[in-house]
Amino acid sequence: MDNSPPHKKPKIEEHDFKPKLEFDEVESEMVFSPPSNNKTNRLCPYLDTINRQYLDFDFEKLCSVSLTRINVYACLVCGKYFQGRGTNTHAYTHSVAESHHVFLNLQTLKFYCLPDNYEIIDSSLDDIKYVLNPTFTEEHIRNLDASTKLSRAIDGSLYMPGIVGLNNIKANDYCNVVLQALSHVQPLRNYFLREENYSKVKRPPGDSAYLLVQRFGELLRKLWNPRNFKAHVSPHEMLQAVVLWSKKRFQFTQQGDPIDFLSWFLNALHRALNGTKKKDSSIIHRSFLGSMKIYSRKIPPTELDDKQKKSLLATEEYLETVTETPFLYLTCDLPPPPLFIDEFRENIIPQVNLYQLLNKFNGQSEKEYKTYKENFMKRFEITRLPSYLILYIKRFTKNTFFVEKNPTIVNFPVKNVDFGEFLTDEIKAKHKNTIYDLVANIVHDGEPLKGTYRVHILQKSTGKWYEMQDLHVIDILPQMITLTEAYIQVYELRS
Repeated sequence: MDNSPPHKKPKIEEHDFKPKLEFDEVESEMVFSPPSNNKTNRLCPYLDTINRQYLDFDFEKLCSVSLTRINVYACLVCGKYFQGRGTNTHAYTHSVAESHHVFLNLQTLKFYCLPDNYEIIDSSLDDIKYVLNPTFTEEHIRNLDASTKLSRAIDGSLYMPGIVGLNNIKANDYCNVVLQALSHVQPLRNYFLREENYSKVKRPPGDSAYLLVQRFGELLRKLWNPRNFKAHVSPHEMLQAVVLWSKKRFQFTQQGDPIDFLSWFLNALHRALNGTKKKDSSIIHRSFLGSMKIYSRKIPPTELDDKQKKSLLATEEYLETVTETPFLYLTCDLPPPPLFIDEFRENIIPQVNLYQLLNKFNGQSEKEYKTYKENFMKRFEITRLPSYLILYIKRFTKNTFFVEKNPTIVNFPVKNVDFGEFLTDEIKAKHKNTIYDLVANIVHDGEPLKGTYRVHILQKSTGKWYEMQDLHVIDILPQMITLTEAYIQVYELRS
C-alpha cells in the first residue's frame, strides 16, 4: 500500500493563457493612442456586396425613414438613404436587419462598415465618391470641347459627356430643355463646373437663393461627368430648388413655358451671384447681356379729325422718346398665319425667313403696340450684341377665350448668321465680329398649353447635332433642325 501523498494537480496560473497587461503601459496606449497621420488601409470583408448599378445620388439627400437631412448615409448595397450610424439609428437598424454593411456619408464622403462602425479606407471606392461629387480641373474644362472620347456607363452603354438625357419626373420637360441649352453655353458651363468660382459669394444669413446656384453647379457637373454610372441624370434636387425659390410659380407636376422659366432663372441666378445692373457684375450678364434703344411715340385716338390730331402731335406727350434698355433675350414676332385654305382645299404651313423677323431690330421698322387705352408706335435699335444671343420666337398668342399657336416655320441657317446687318454703321464699327453660330434650338410640338418640348444641341468636338427629349438622345442632321417649329434659340458669337 502506497502511503505517498495523493498526486496534486499542478496549479494553472491565470497568466499562463491570458497575458497580464500593465494598464499604464499597454492598455492606455491601446485605447487612447492618437490616430497616426499616414492613412492605413482598413480592409472590409463586405466590399464585394456593393451594387454600383443601384447607386443613384441624383435624389434629395434625406433619410428614407425619418425624412431628416442631417447625418444621412447611403447604403451601398441597396442604394437607400438612412440617418446616423450609432446604435438604434435607422442606418444601424437597416444594417442589422438586412445584412447590408457598407455605408457612405453623403456629406463627408467617408465610407463606414456597420454595425461594426469602423471607417473603410480603400481606393477602389473612389469611383463612387466621384459620381456623388464630380470635380473638374481647369485643364479638363479647357479640353471639354475638343474631346471626342465616349464614356461607358455601368450597364455597358456608351455616352458622350454633356450629351445625356434628363429625367422627366412628371411634366418638367419645359425646364429640362432650358437646362440642357444652358449647359452648352461655354462660359456659363466653365464657371459652374468649378465650385470654387462661386463658393466665396457672400449672401445674407438665412438666404436660400444661393441654393439655386449650388444645385445648378451640381447638375452641370453631373451632366458633364465622364465617369457616371448611368447615361442619364435626374434633375430632382435642381427642380426642388426651383419650386422653392420661385414660390411654386414653376412646378414639375404641370407644364410651363420655357421662356418664362429661362427669363426667371437667369435673373434669379444673377441676383444670387450678387449681380448688379452693371455689364460684368455676374457670369450671366457677361454671357447674355446686350442693350438696345427703344424709340416710342404715342398715336392720337382714331376718332379725332385731322386738325385735332395735328395739334395733339405738336404737344410734348406725343413727341418721340428714346430709352436705352438692357436685354437678356430678343423677342421675334411671327407674321400671322393665313386664315383661309388655298385652292387645293388644304392649309399650307407658312414659312418665314429668320432675317425677316430680325428686321424688327434694325431701328427703322415700326410696330404698333396697344394697351387698354393708348396706342404706341415703337422701333428698336440694337446698340450692343452679347457673346451669346438668345432669340425667342413668339408662337403663342392669348385672346379672350384661349391660347393659339402659330405654326409658321422659321427658315434659319445653322451657321454664319450675321447680326451686323441690323446694326447702324456706327454701332457695327464698335463690334469686332457680328457672325453667330447656332448652339441650341428648343422646339415645341403639339397643342398650346399641352404639347412637349425637345432641344437640339451642337456637340462641338465632333460637330454633330443631337436631339434630346427627356431621356431620349438621338443624333440628327442639321438640315432636319430647320424644319422644326423653333421656339427658343441660342447663338454663339464667333471668337
